[in-house]
Amino acid sequence: MLLRYLIRLIYTIIYLKPVQVYYRIFYFIRNKLLGHKVKKKSPGNIQSILWTDGIKYSNSYYEEDNFFTFLNISHRFGERIDWNYDKYGKLWSYNLNYFDFLNQLEISKNAGLFLIRQFVRFEDESKDGKEPYPVSLRILNWVKFLSKNQVKDEIISSALYHDCRILLNNLEFHLLGNHLLENAFALLFGSYYFQDEYFYKRSRDLLVTELNHQVMQDGAHFELSPMYHQIILFRLLDSIYLIRLNPTWKRDDLLSLLESKASRMLSWLSNITYANGDVPMVNDSTFDIAPSSDKLFTYSKYLGIAYSIIPLADSGYRKVTRSNYEIFIDIGNVGPDFQPGHAHSDTLNFELRKEDNPIIVDTGISTYEKNSIRQHERSTSSHNTVKIGVIEQTEVWGGFRVAKRAKISNLKEGPNLIQASHDGYLSSGYNHTRSFLWSEKHLILLDEIDISTGSTAKAYFHLHFSVTKPLVDGNRVKLNPSGVIIEFSGLYSISIKQYRLSAGFNKTNLAYKIVVIFDQSLKTIISL
Repeated sequence: MLLRYLIRLIYTIIYLKPVQVYYRIFYFIRNKLLGHKVKKKSPGNIQSILWTDGIKYSNSYYEEDNFFTFLNISHRFGERIDWNYDKYGKLWSYNLNYFDFLNQLEISKNAGLFLIRQFVRFEDESKDGKEPYPVSLRILNWVKFLSKNQVKDEIISSALYHDCRILLNNLEFHLLGNHLLENAFALLFGSYYFQDEYFYKRSRDLLVTELNHQVMQDGAHFELSPMYHQIILFRLLDSIYLIRLNPTWKRDDLLSLLESKASRMLSWLSNITYANGDVPMVNDSTFDIAPSSDKLFTYSKYLGIAYSIIPLADSGYRKVTRSNYEIFIDIGNVGPDFQPGHAHSDTLNFELRKEDNPIIVDTGISTYEKNSIRQHERSTSSHNTVKIGVIEQTEVWGGFRVAKRAKISNLKEGPNLIQASHDGYLSSGYNHTRSFLWSEKHLILLDEIDISTGSTAKAYFHLHFSVTKPLVDGNRVKLNPSGVIIEFSGLYSISIKQYRLSAGFNKTNLAYKIVVIFDQSLKTIISL
């Protein structure tokens, strides 16, 4: 058991960048062993800046008895808010400390100031709220709220300035990825609010480096989660708006970089968004967290951010659109190697929609807690792909960690064909190849394993909760109310099972999945 753990740990850490290792050690020694606190310092005079919301958040705060709803869980605090409240998990506590509700659809200026002042009053007791990620989002939200309401308050400004300095001393180089980008966006907003040259320099340097690294050639954010892609694009658009609204302080090429990256990210989002406006729920994606694609396109149009369509490529995703159906296909590697915290074991996974209705779906996520649900939702059997015996394609573990991972090979693409293999089962002697072939009325999947599995291979097809219990007739399965028919060749058995389909954090719907057992070869014909 210890040996297995050590091997898994080695496969996890060998992909880390040296900077991640350095900062993990540095922050541990500084914070845990030596102790570290940022001294409070006066921000000086505050210059008024302009702000108006491009996209407002959904309502999550109601003034009566300090009632909050995050992640589909509600809580009423009464007179005093406990900013460390953790009964519903760390992510709920994080959301409380993000202060997104300052910029929600319905909130008064007085209510917002009451919340800020209560936080400031008890900020020395803050725990989760002083971690760099919630600090980043709180900076963004406070700057927006204070600026659009033209609030000048010395105590609040001092607390905000202190948060900026805390963030500067705790930039998330140990994590990198979207966390470091959020740090950079927050410092940008802080720099404009305080007209602080040092904040701006650090922010600009980070944004230039990280955006050039994290935005892929086809426009995808490199963590390959449509939800996080939408979030990062939202930050980009907000940053562009901030600079345009306040053009007199800084004049350099940062704005043009932000516009260029936003344009590229809009292209990718346009490519992968379904006709009804939804996005695939692949990797760590779920509902009601990020702004919708429609809202982002509307915001970008208002800002005049134009984009041309760049073909999907290095993100590893493909989308096929026909007159009455859409297919989303994953032929990419786990990524990025050094930060795969939002990756799943889902190589050669796919989603299918017919006439705007979801039919075969990714199961999405319903929790970030490090528990059996989180582990299951990231596992191979929770995706529309093939699992051999008890082997995982990619070894996901610990909530946000990945050890051994599948790699794509032998990729072939044609007008009506995509074929790829992966080595996720190679340690057990197997090589899995899946081919997607399509016409106007059919999708054909060919799954081939190079040696016998002893009929331990399972192909999974997770159905949307709107699909009633499938009707099995021999080797055929009928899906109502869509009328889709799936026919299998080379199978050992078909079974229909129930599972929990995510409808958001802490929210699931009961749905059906098809599990097909086969040996080496399985042909699946989906008639649409």
